[in-house]
Amino acid sequence: MKTAEVTVRLSPASIRTRLVLLFGAGTSVVLLLSLALLYVALHRQLGKAVDADLTARSDDLVASVRADDLNAVKSDPMAQLYDSDGTPLATADSIRGRTLLTPAQVRAVRRTSATSTTLPLGADDEPLRVRLLSRPVDRSGWVLTVALPSAGIERAGDQQLNVLLVAAPLMIAALAMLCWLLLRAALRPVDALTRQAAAISTLDSERRLPVVPGDDEIARLSATLNGMLARLSVAFDRERAFVDDASHELRTPIAVLRGEIDLALAALDNPEEVRQSLLAAQGQVARLSRLAEDLLLLARERDGSLVVHREPVDLTDLVKAEAGVLGRVTGLRIDVRGDPVIVEADADRLRQVLTNLAANSAAAGAGTARVTVVREPMVARIEWADDGPGIPPDLLDSAFERFVRGGPSRTPSTGAGLGLSIVRAVVTAHAGTADLHNGPPLGGAVVTVRLPAVT
Repeated sequence: MKTAEVTVRLSPASIRTRLVLLFGAGTSVVLLLSLALLYVALHRQLGKAVDADLTARSDDLVASVRADDLNAVKSDPMAQLYDSDGTPLATADSIRGRTLLTPAQVRAVRRTSATSTTLPLGADDEPLRVRLLSRPVDRSGWVLTVALPSAGIERAGDQQLNVLLVAAPLMIAALAMLCWLLLRAALRPVDALTRQAAAISTLDSERRLPVVPGDDEIARLSATLNGMLARLSVAFDRERAFVDDASHELRTPIAVLRGEIDLALAALDNPEEVRQSLLAAQGQVARLSRLAEDLLLLARERDGSLVVHREPVDLTDLVKAEAGVLGRVTGLRIDVRGDPVIVEADADRLRQVLTNLAANSAAAGAGTARVTVVREPMVARIEWADDGPGIPPDLLDSAFERFVRGGPSRTPSTGAGLGLSIVRAVVTAHAGTADLHNGPPLGGAVVTVRLPAVT
């Protein structure tokens, strides 16, 4: 646990800092490798230049020696000609009295070769770093060696290395700073979005994040977040409307219930009036109970916890059985048509769907309803049609929402406007669909429910 905490603390919290560190590390590796390759390339280039100079001098001296002109060796800046046993035959005036190769080294020369070594060739026999190129002159066994002091060249290489070692950290720091500035400019819109998002509360449902120009990832993020805020605003508005409507629906029966109780208390000496008040209060309590159950069902459907107990159900038999009961309760003439269709469903929930559809038709003033049960590919269709005035056109798109009713009044006779919402909730819990339109076969509202059929 402690190790994990230390790891978390060592990791920078800012994504900008993490990116700069990663960029700096990657840049450092690439830059150091590049500088190392550059140094090696420069060093080898200098070495090739020295060897090319030695080769050119050697070629000229070999040509002179073969022409029996040993004075060319003596006039060379630093050269020496050896017999096959290692005895110097000609020596440059600048190194008279000294040797570049030992007899053993002379005898070991079989082909042209270049080496670097330190010899006492400086003033007062001080060590001098030189580059030697040795080669056989001809079949006689003679060997020619030319030399070039390499201390200056090596110092130049060392200076180049020092320059690279000083320049590398400066370049890394400059690149890291440039990366920091670029990231700060690139992430500035993100900071603005973060501050604005932190300032938005549930009371500022209309506020939006600043629009980032362009079509890059941050601009798309801004547009996506604004779209999400718009959807949340719609959801908040719906929840507020739901609370307002629920409060309105609860206010009326509670007020009536309180009034009836007050009347009963004021007429204790009149048993009949007390009885009437209690019966009225009982009706309001029943209304409150139905409203509470409907709201609970919708709440469960909303959070996905509406439970349906599935079992094989013959839809036609179920509709026919309910039609007689609903007809007596609502006063509708209900005509049922269709062949047997089996679905896996909760019979009690389907009865609730039929009850709500019948109540809606009766409340709209319909006198006749026709229910058609049809088996379609993969689904069973229940079509409920009535001869009422239908759903107002401006409410067709929102008829399945909560507290939506066809009339402007909010009286007990019109219900709470939850009937179709419950229909859709129950059908959705069965993995089905429900839609609504006006028209044939009876000219009024037509609700079509589709449920998965048993294959």
